[in-house]
Amino acid sequence: MRVFKFGGASVKDAEGVKNLVKVLEEVGYSQTLVVVSAMGKTTNAMEAIVDAYFQDKTVLTEAIQEVVTYHNNVLLDLFSNEKHPIFEKVKSLFEEVQGFLAWNKSPKYNFVYDQVVGYGELVSTTILSAYLNEVDIQNTWLDIRDVIKTDNTYRDVQVHWEKTQQAVASIVDKKKLYITQGFLGSDDNNFTTTLGREGSDYTAAILAYCLNANSVTIWKDVPGVLNADPRYFEKTTLLNKISYREAIELAFYGASVIHPKTLQPLQGKEIPLHVKSFINPKDSGTTVGKGIGIDPEIPCFIVKKNQVLMKLSSLDFSFIVEDSISEIFKLFHDYKMKVDLIQNSAISFSVCVDNKFGRLPELLNQLQRKFKVVHHEDVSLYTIRHFNTEAIASLQNGKEILLEQRGKETVQLVVKY
Repeated sequence: MRVFKFGGASVKDAEGVKNLVKVLEEVGYSQTLVVVSAMGKTTNAMEAIVDAYFQDKTVLTEAIQEVVTYHNNVLLDLFSNEKHPIFEKVKSLFEEVQGFLAWNKSPKYNFVYDQVVGYGELVSTTILSAYLNEVDIQNTWLDIRDVIKTDNTYRDVQVHWEKTQQAVASIVDKKKLYITQGFLGSDDNNFTTTLGREGSDYTAAILAYCLNANSVTIWKDVPGVLNADPRYFEKTTLLNKISYREAIELAFYGASVIHPKTLQPLQGKEIPLHVKSFINPKDSGTTVGKGIGIDPEIPCFIVKKNQVLMKLSSLDFSFIVEDSISEIFKLFHDYKMKVDLIQNSAISFSVCVDNKFGRLPELLNQLQRKFKVVHHEDVSLYTIRHFNTEAIASLQNGKEILLEQRGKETVQLVVKY
């Protein structure tokens, strides 16, 4: 069996849905499980609904209606008959969202987030499944929450692999075409859980692992894995082949094409991962597999924006040693700061972190009790794999380098514009 994953950009409108059908017709769809994300920027819109629920209920109805209207427009473009059952199905799903928000008593943001945001995927797959049936591609809509079982650490769950394996074995018929959701799972109480932003790639890998799939293909709006993000770099080159190890390194440093968790289950069973273009589906794209290095071997650029660089030093000029570092990292954990770079000397400790949960002021307040802290917000962390002199020079031009760290294959620069 093959696993395909289509992201939000591939189904952002009716034309995108029709193109997905074209891709399936060109590359075949027998014995295929298709994982689909929410349409376009729907996840952002669903997050806005959760924020309105907690912060300003006066705009809640408007936030929900915006998402409803967006999907209704897609439906009207796909289905000529407005009495088609799909209209009622989608309406019913959005009524479930409204119903949950009406009766919910939990004050926990992460729990509410997981119950609400995942409806983006439930709606997109319901629409796609109905449209495929409409054009005579028979398929089965699968509720992924019946299959991927997790703990209840909402928004950051761990997969229960044994339970998931059992569910896949009992539910999935390998001879069928399935349409299912990325990003979602469920806990032991059958509440919806999410695998983290961009978790649909991970969904595909989980299913491939449990199915012993032949391959996973991630369909993107780029030709494959490029040596740099074209949004930030003018010249990019397609990487034809990458080893699992190299891909994990790129993902660790923040390459956006492949989710960091995706590669581990695939590597475990040596299932090849293809990253291909849904615009040109017959092009070869990029293959990630066992022991094939990187082809071509050229510098790969990764950038993480909106980072925070902190330099901590002891108030009494004493060494920063194991006890101090342990205490610092506990605070990073407590305040949900992802550490992306570390550099230390005898009396100072520099660290670049991602403040995605917005808890920097609280963290600084704690750190300043024991350390002198100098920090820079809104810096960019650049990583170059397989660097050379020219590659480093291209990043240094016209920028203030706050910190540089080099290894054998990798250089990292913290940059302020």
